[in-house]
Amino acid sequence: MDTGTHIVMGIALGGLAMADPVVTSSSLTTTAVIAGTIIGSQAPDIDTVLKLRNNAIYIRHHRGITHSIPAVLLWPLLISGVLWLIIPEANWLHLWLWTFLAVFLHVFVDIFNSYGTQALRPFSKKWVALGVINTFDPIIFGIHVLGLLLWMFGFNPVPTFLTMYAIIAIYYILRFAVQSAVKNSVRKTIPDTTEIIVAPTIKFFQWRIAASSETHHYVGRAYGRSITIYDKFEREEIPDSPLVEAALKDTNLSAFTSFSPIYRWEITKFEHIHEVRLIDLRYRSNDYYPFVAVVHLNEDLEIINSYTGWIFSEDKLRKKLDFLPH
Repeated sequence: MDTGTHIVMGIALGGLAMADPVVTSSSLTTTAVIAGTIIGSQAPDIDTVLKLRNNAIYIRHHRGITHSIPAVLLWPLLISGVLWLIIPEANWLHLWLWTFLAVFLHVFVDIFNSYGTQALRPFSKKWVALGVINTFDPIIFGIHVLGLLLWMFGFNPVPTFLTMYAIIAIYYILRFAVQSAVKNSVRKTIPDTTEIIVAPTIKFFQWRIAASSETHHYVGRAYGRSITIYDKFEREEIPDSPLVEAALKDTNLSAFTSFSPIYRWEITKFEHIHEVRLIDLRYRSNDYYPFVAVVHLNEDLEIINSYTGWIFSEDKLRKKLDFLPH
């Protein structure tokens, strides 16, 4: 989920902690627990700082080790330990418990996004992504804000947030039902499909579609059970050649291939420069595919420059690469 949603979830969990008599018996414990749930709801996303290095490292590692099983166990110990040093009068056990719930909830809800997490590390590096909730969901965010407003105006936070979570649980079930209906509609529209990726959007009934058959890739949108296919690409394996082998050794391209499950490729020659471009088919926007990886190589198959990330025009890509052949 996005940062704003994680913040309101952390505050709401702090309100739900008022159900714990140990927490409410001490104002210092209450303060520490609310601080712990807010910090714990943000801690796993500390890997966002990887963006400061480059996109390849960020793409490869974001929601990786910081969302793993060891991290879910270590974050609460670290956070509650620091808070206990600041507020030693707080009950450490209950501070740890509610901080743990905040960290766990952060990782758990991220699983429902299309991006997913490597939540099963160290047992598996597989990305767990159920793809039913958009990174920012206005309904989930809005329900949390409403609950916080009711708390602020004097409502008992425990029944308020229990009711809120019950409504959100029903909402998740509905999202799974709609996703299943969309996938069934895609199978009817493309009977020979072998792979279907259905990704949520900010709109409840609208979904992005990327599908593959043995011979083609398909890109489209679904509104409810109505499927619209925008693009159809012939499916071709990327050539097994020295050029491609050299290009795939680049950190940007290798990060892209580790992240993207469905993409097409383009190889272009510009005088003495070779360009290898990989294009993620999941994120079509206004007739453009903005998530790409590009590498330029010279005649000796030496990498000149490369980039991976979100680019919405060739001009911006030119600036990122500091060079783009005509």
